[in-house]
Amino acid sequence: MKDLYDILKKEKYKKIKFKVTKTHHLLIKATINNVKGDFILDTGASNSCVGFESIELFKLAAGNSKTKAAGAGAIGMFTQIAKMNKLKLGNWKNDDFNLVIFDLSHVNSALEQHKVKPVQGIIGADVLIHGKAVIDYENRYLYLI
Repeated sequence: MKDLYDILKKEKYKKIKFKVTKTHHLLIKATINNVKGDFILDTGASNSCVGFESIELFKLAAGNSKTKAAGAGAIGMFTQIAKMNKLKLGNWKNDDFNLVIFDLSHVNSALEQHKVKPVQGIIGADVLIHGKAVIDYENRYLYLI
């Protein structure tokens, strides 16, 4: 799919590498507020999020949220929100990025059972839609504009 990159490059897309874990999760490096972390790239997650334990790490100003989170195996979880953050994936960036904050322990417990390193969060559909994402699974690249 080399042609795909050539086409997307002309459209000013940014190319971001991801890895596939033993659990078949897509793992991507992200920088939030100038701090790097490991994230799952999840097309099924409506919002990007981090765990409560990462509030200080990413220098987040957490505020109250009326939203309850739901995910694989968990519903009705308490959340907070952090607004106006800086997100960087490779050379792509968003300087006005909102994050949902909730308990990611169930995600990391599942990863650790398979001897996969824990993650700090999830990059979800909010980023993918905003960046008009194209995912090249074969070559393991995410493209955002």
